[in-house]
Amino acid sequence: MTKPFSIRRRTLLGTALLLAASMPHTARAEATEVRFARNLGLGYLPLYVMQDKGLVEKQARAAGLGEVKASYTPLGNPTTITEATLSGNADFGAAGVPAFIIAWDKTRGNANLRGLAALNAQPAYLNTNRPEVKTLKDFTEKDRIVVPSVRASYQAIVLQIAAEQTFGPGQHAKLDSQTVSLAHPDGTAALLSGKTEITAHFTSPPFQDQQLRDPKIHKVLSSYDVLGGPASFSALWTSTAFHDANPKLTKAVLAALEESVALIKADPQDAARAYIRIENSKLGVEEVAAMIAHPEISYDLTPRGIGTFTDFMARIGSIRNRPTDWRDLFFADIHDRTGS
Repeated sequence: MTKPFSIRRRTLLGTALLLAASMPHTARAEATEVRFARNLGLGYLPLYVMQDKGLVEKQARAAGLGEVKASYTPLGNPTTITEATLSGNADFGAAGVPAFIIAWDKTRGNANLRGLAALNAQPAYLNTNRPEVKTLKDFTEKDRIVVPSVRASYQAIVLQIAAEQTFGPGQHAKLDSQTVSLAHPDGTAALLSGKTEITAHFTSPPFQDQQLRDPKIHKVLSSYDVLGGPASFSALWTSTAFHDANPKLTKAVLAALEESVALIKADPQDAARAYIRIENSKLGVEEVAAMIAHPEISYDLTPRGIGTFTDFMARIGSIRNRPTDWRDLFFADIHDRTGS
């Protein structure tokens, strides 16, 4: 006698569930493409080398992920880079540490952007084309100072710290009205021309080095002077959703960063060639290699000096949430490191 349909359906469903339970578990497939949005300059050299050598693709294959496509978009404004990660146009963002801290603060409880690693430590120079400017006190209301992003970039926050050191407590914003947001190449061109309102540029390698080759340009201060020594300049971050949905791919990116840093340290000239190729730069290999190997510059994924920024930024209201430890801002992938 034929079983009623409802009984047959329950029998088939039970059989299917038993078969599913007996089959090995297959994880949901991870992304087959990873997109990076990065700022410009040698502070992001690990990403240049990753791109040039196909290191993410290599590490993804080693992790059993098959063929993964990695793409890199250069953007000259850290705020734009954050917007790219929040809008879904990029999976990872790379910019200065303060911009990352602001992104972490603003996305707590929603996108939850967190750092995967620092990228390097390097000094940023405030250069000027006005010979009479020796300290911050020498700037007048007519001067305009270029930073990558007003009140958000590494340079902008360091300038605020320096302003408070120079003019006294509560005077961190004294020069804010004189800052202008421009990408490093545009700011460099404006400063060197001497024909615009731009009289100073707070920048980074290689742009600060290019500027100082001109005898009309001199350095007013270094970020290391302001911060009391080396600190992480840049960081790479992603959303918690992407990190948790793509654990193997995220580890492959971190492994690619580790390999990239090792290659930079082992052969600065080859790293220089990678940078020049991708930037289509007219700088010489020896010149860029010397910048990379400069004793004040180190390529290291361990976050350093993060607390200096977070304490200051929380005190002046740039961020609402003061982290208790640098690990609050970074994924557990690098919590075993001795950061600060």
